[in-house]
Amino acid sequence: MKLKTYNLLPEFGTNTYLIWDESSNEAAIIDCAAPDENFLDQLKKSSLLLKFVICTHGHGDHIGGNQMLKSEFSPTICIHQNDAEMLTDPKKNLSLYWEGNVISPPADRILHNDDEILLGKIRINIIHTPGHSRGSVCLITENSLFSGDSLFAAGIGRTDLPGGNYQELINSIQKKIFTLPESMIVYPGHGQTTTIGQEKIENPFAGLASKL
Repeated sequence: MKLKTYNLLPEFGTNTYLIWDESSNEAAIIDCAAPDENFLDQLKKSSLLLKFVICTHGHGDHIGGNQMLKSEFSPTICIHQNDAEMLTDPKKNLSLYWEGNVISPPADRILHNDDEILLGKIRINIIHTPGHSRGSVCLITENSLFSGDSLFAAGIGRTDLPGGNYQELINSIQKKIFTLPESMIVYPGHGQTTTIGQEKIENPFAGLASKL
């Protein structure tokens, strides 16, 4: 798997990830935060075949570029069933409250826990990790976890927004994410990368550090 990280929405610092399979050039974008002409030009000039846009959840700062990508490449837009209605509703995706008015095309594929997305030879496994939103998911591929806003380096996603639940998020992290190999690299929705092992020890909300 090849990977590039982009910051298309600096005011939110959302990480947009482009991943692809070298053998087939099939690509997926995880959380396209906003429309960006430079990003679009790079994609158009590349030899990559954009197959999927995968949303870790439905908040506006993670779906704002979906319409741009859909218009240009017609990828399959994927999101968990519990957040699907947020794609097309600026009030539900919360962009209305920061004057973003984000409207994404509707989902082409509804995700469920334990689903698998095939990207060339790459297998992307879906785990449902509610807490930040009802339909938050993490993506596992090879030794990488794309954690959306469920888990950050030394942090967790907000739970004070509609659909959030603090204890549900802690359960998702401890029972689903922290059971993964400690060497696994975590690519979060915001901030720097970390590892499962580091967060199991140092995370002040869900790790051992939270009990000190």
